[in-house]
Amino acid sequence: MRTIFSLPHAVAAGLFFCLSGPLHAAVEDSTKSLLDLYREGGPVMHLVAFCSIAAVALAVYCGVSFRKGRLLPAAVVSSLNELLSSRNLQQAYAFCKQHPSPLTHSLASALIKANFARDMYNKAAMENSLADDCFREETKMMVSVNYLNTLAVLAPMIGLLGTVFGMIRSFSSLAAGHAEASELAKGIGEALVATAGGLLLAIPAMFLYFYYRGMVSANMAEVHAALSHMLDRFTGEAHGTPPPTPGALPAQLEH
Repeated sequence: MRTIFSLPHAVAAGLFFCLSGPLHAAVEDSTKSLLDLYREGGPVMHLVAFCSIAAVALAVYCGVSFRKGRLLPAAVVSSLNELLSSRNLQQAYAFCKQHPSPLTHSLASALIKANFARDMYNKAAMENSLADDCFREETKMMVSVNYLNTLAVLAPMIGLLGTVFGMIRSFSSLAAGHAEASELAKGIGEALVATAGGLLLAIPAMFLYFYYRGMVSANMAEVHAALSHMLDRFTGEAHGTPPPTPGALPAQLEH
């Protein structure tokens, strides 16, 4: 599990504790617990807590699903390289169907376009298929990553909503003739706690969004490079791969 909770989670945790330092100091000075501050923030804090849970769940999901070892498993790459070097198209296609992943899905779509009657087995069409499928797979992954950006943008707005509620409460007290400091402090405290809660969620979520966006792009670029190398092996262009023997072409894949 070390590959799951790595750099982004450590940095996000560090940001959280750095930002929550003043909050802990305030708790010690006023003898209030974090739960007391949570309640002081008003109903908006329930939304902040819900978004925080969603952000943690998304971060764990992205860390598990989009890591390099899952997108580019060494055993699968090695097996496909061997099958395509020997131009065993049927077994390579069946192997892709037995091991579903963005890598094998893209390769299977490309292998369908193989045409042994054309130059280089119709490699140009296969390369175009790889590029299109890799782009679609990356787009699907970015849907989940983009939710982190959504939470990072919404969190300060939710905190601002709590700030408005707190200020309304303070001014309502003034309008009702309750000008005591304790009455004003309740509304102002609610405003500040809600703002702090929104920022404590937004900053780590924004960092995780940029980190996972870069990770998905980098890993999918490596997936595309590995797939291109497999096609080079299939067509005989890769270094150390024997060229196809004339008159001994394998059976074409049935669509």
